[in-house]
Amino acid sequence: MRAALDWTFSPAGDESIGVALTTSAVPLWMQLSLFDECRTRVERALAALPSEADRDTRQEMKLQAALGGSLVCTRSPTEPETGAAWTKALEIAEGLDDADYRLRSLWGLWYFHISNSRPRVAETFCALATNRPDPNDGLIGDRMIGVTQHTLADLPSGRCHLERVVAGYVASDSRHIICLQPDPLTTARVFLARILWLQGFPEAAMREAENSIADARAASDVVSLCHALALAAGPIALWTGDLASAENHIGMLLDHSTRHSLAYWHALGSSHQGVIVIRRGDVARGLRLLRGGFDELGEANTAFRLLTFLSEKAEALGRGGQIADGLLTIDEAIARSERTEERWPIAEFLRIKGELILLQAGPGAAPAAKNLFRQALDWASRQGTLSWELRAAMSLARLLRDRGSLVDAKALLQPVYHRFTEGFDTADLRTAKAFLDALP
Repeated sequence: MRAALDWTFSPAGDESIGVALTTSAVPLWMQLSLFDECRTRVERALAALPSEADRDTRQEMKLQAALGGSLVCTRSPTEPETGAAWTKALEIAEGLDDADYRLRSLWGLWYFHISNSRPRVAETFCALATNRPDPNDGLIGDRMIGVTQHTLADLPSGRCHLERVVAGYVASDSRHIICLQPDPLTTARVFLARILWLQGFPEAAMREAENSIADARAASDVVSLCHALALAAGPIALWTGDLASAENHIGMLLDHSTRHSLAYWHALGSSHQGVIVIRRGDVARGLRLLRGGFDELGEANTAFRLLTFLSEKAEALGRGGQIADGLLTIDEAIARSERTEERWPIAEFLRIKGELILLQAGPGAAPAAKNLFRQALDWASRQGTLSWELRAAMSLARLLRDRGSLVDAKALLQPVYHRFTEGFDTADLRTAKAFLDALP
C-alpha cells in the first residue's frame, strides 16, 4: 500500500487513484495505531483534491474526518486545525445527509470543544443517535454527556450517564461507527473512576481505573490505553498517595506514547512525571519536568486536563519558596475554571490559594486564608466532592488548631472524616485520622 501510494503521488502516477486509495486505507492505519502516518498521508490526499466543482465531496468528507481523528491522536483535540477538519466533515455530511459521518463529526467537535460549549454538541449527537438502529450509538451520547457533566461538576448526573454506558455497551466484532474515537467503554470507565474519587470512594475509583486499563487492552487500542493511564490510573494513584502505582502507570504511558509517536499523550505523561518527582521531594527537578510537559503541550494547554497540573505547579512553587509565582499560577487556574465553567476542581484551587497566602505570611493572611477555606468547603459541599471537602476541612482545621481552637478544629474535621465509608488507607484519610487522634 505504501509503495502504491508513493507511486500515485509521483510525477508518473495518478493522484486521483492516490486520493481514493488513501481514503480506503484510513481504517487500516487507525486499526494499527499508525496515526501519524495516517495524518501525513491524508494531508497529502487533501492537497491533491481537484477544484470544488470537480471533487468527490463524499471522499473529501471521509478525508476530513480522518484528518480530525488522526490529529486528536497525534497532537491535541483542541488545536484549531483539528476543529477545522471536524467542522468541514460535518458540513459535508449534513449536505449529503450522511448520518454516520454526522455522528463522527459531532463527536469530534464535542471533543474539540471539551473546554468550551460541550452540552449543545453532545445533545445534538444524542438526538441524532436516537434514530439509529445500533443501541451503542445512544450510549456514545451518554458517555459524551457523562464526561461533560463531570467537567461541569454535576457529578450525580455524570455518574448516572457513565454507569449506563458501563452496564449497556456491547463491543461488536467490527469497529463502532465512531471508529476514530477511543474505546467507548474504556473512556466511560475513565471518567466514572474520576467521579467516584471526587465523591469520596477512592477504592471504587481505583478499581474502575484498573478496569479501564483492562478494557483498553481488550480493545487493542493504544489511544484508549493512553486515556486510561493519563486520565484515570495515573492521577487517581497520585490523589490517593500511591506513588509506586503512579510511577508504574505513567511509565507505561510514556512508553506507549513514545512508541506510537503520540505527542499529546507523551506531554501529559511528562507532566505527570513532574508531579511524581515533586511528591518524591525534588521540587526543582519536578517543576522543570512539569514546565517541559507544558511546553510540549503548547496550544493544548487550554484543555481541561491541564487544570490539575496548574494546581500541582502552584503548590510546588509555594513549597519551593516561590510563593508569589504560586499565587499567580493558582489565580490563572481559578480564572480558567470560571471562564470555561469547569467547576470540578474549583474547591481544591481555593484551598491551595489559602495555603499559599498562609505561606506568604503577610498582614491579614490568616483571615484571608480562612475565608478561602470556607469558600472551598462550600463549593465542595454543594458539588458533592467529598474528597475535596476533606482536604479543605483539613486545611481549615490546621489553621484553627494553630490559633488555639482545638475543639473547633475537631468539630469541623471529624464529621467530614466520618462520612467516608472506604479508602481509609489512602493518604488524605490517613492524614486526617492522625490529625484527629492528636487532638484532645
